[in-house]
Amino acid sequence: MQIEEWKQEYKEFETVTRQFYTGEVSTKDYKGFSGGFGSYAQRGGTASMLRLRFPGGRISQDKLAFVVNSIKKYNIDKVHFTTCQTIQLHNLNADAVCDLASAALDYGIITRGGGGDFPRNVMVSPLSGVEQGEYFDVSPYARAASDYLMTLIHTVKLPRKLKVGFSNSPANVTHATFRDLGFVARKDGAFDVYSAGGLGANPKMGILVAEAIDGSQILYYIKAMVKLFTTYGNYQNRAKARTRYMQDTLGADFAKAFQDKLAEALNEEDLTISITPDEISKTPDDIKPTDSRAIPQKQPGLYAVKYHPIGGCPAPEKLIELYDTMCKMPLTELRLAPDETLYIVNCTGSEAETLLALTNDGASSEFEASVACIGASICQIGVRDSQKLLRTLTEASRTWNFKNGTLPKIHISGCPSSCGTHQIGEIGFRGGAKKVNGKTESAFVLFVNGNDTEGQERFGEQLGTITEQDIPQFLHDLGTEIEKAGLSYSEWYQAQPTRIQEIAAPYINK
Repeated sequence: MQIEEWKQEYKEFETVTRQFYTGEVSTKDYKGFSGGFGSYAQRGGTASMLRLRFPGGRISQDKLAFVVNSIKKYNIDKVHFTTCQTIQLHNLNADAVCDLASAALDYGIITRGGGGDFPRNVMVSPLSGVEQGEYFDVSPYARAASDYLMTLIHTVKLPRKLKVGFSNSPANVTHATFRDLGFVARKDGAFDVYSAGGLGANPKMGILVAEAIDGSQILYYIKAMVKLFTTYGNYQNRAKARTRYMQDTLGADFAKAFQDKLAEALNEEDLTISITPDEISKTPDDIKPTDSRAIPQKQPGLYAVKYHPIGGCPAPEKLIELYDTMCKMPLTELRLAPDETLYIVNCTGSEAETLLALTNDGASSEFEASVACIGASICQIGVRDSQKLLRTLTEASRTWNFKNGTLPKIHISGCPSSCGTHQIGEIGFRGGAKKVNGKTESAFVLFVNGNDTEGQERFGEQLGTITEQDIPQFLHDLGTEIEKAGLSYSEWYQAQPTRIQEIAAPYINK
């Protein structure tokens, strides 16, 4: 669709949004409608959030200009980087959310389908195209996939959302091997294809449905997946409507069912794509940053600067500063990562030094770079405030003074939906509740030993529930023992994998 056609749809969004704020539309009905435009009312129904889709997490300077101008115009005080490589703008009133959703279109930012039962933001390894050691740049394929999926918003009714991801290496940071549909790069320049995986309630690893496919054929596989989902997906029970439940429905016949739909797709229309590789041509300088946050790119003399705002929530003013600085740095752009990290890519050495100084307010350790969803103070379906817990733990950890690596990056989700990806963390927490002396206390369920690396994928083991107030002391006890052993958390866990359960037991059994 053209921009003007999209804008016509946003007129309906504005009408229904204003009706919601005047009490003419219920919270439930509004949620079912507004999600399709990438917006939800926040908890309490007095403010809205808007999710800006950036395919592959790539934010060019002109798109960043829209974000920055929006912050200035509407005095936006809360921004969140999500684990699906989008940016959420929070605490918006009716005027702001209506204006911004439509105005974003002029910058090529389409919020349509950012929520609801639609194809979601296509995910890509954040350093694809610039990362040393990657198999190949998957970004151009992901862009083609995103463009195609957007054409389905008006032609296909899905049972639930559909998430597609591309990985450029075994790091698998996009979880391509357990997405609804994942394209996994291979050394030979082809893709393996995985289907019907996902986190959340009843998580499942994806099923390998094709090996060594040519990248020119990816749209056929996407169409086959959509056909499979609309044929066998559950339209009656939303709780079982995600693609992973089709593994239960189809059982051992799943791969064959996928191939049958692929055969149909191949016979219906020509979806072959031709890819032009991205080219980066920029003259480096002689400066060689030594900070570990400056990551050498595969383009000689260029760097990516890593910045992880605590909880994925940068100060809005920081984004303004970044934009003002990047405007003087040709070809630099932002890349959002699925762990809420931000990379500024295509920097010369001197540019990297400038950006390192500008972003020194971010995480200074692996533990501070922990992941948390937006949490129950904002999210309607959230159970616990994951952001609050992370802030508490970050502040406490700065008094513990453990060596970097003693405690790992942790993943915190406010509810079973796993927006904080708690199931793939070395340590994960999921919001819950616990009875203590007959009283219900705020608590989190502890998970350990998750892994998203290709070939080593596993979901974390659930050990038990710890009250929110006891989590800092539990982690302090854990870190103290690891520090005494002189090991990193990973080394310590591998040496004695049952010990963490013993340390957690007094808190779990309390």
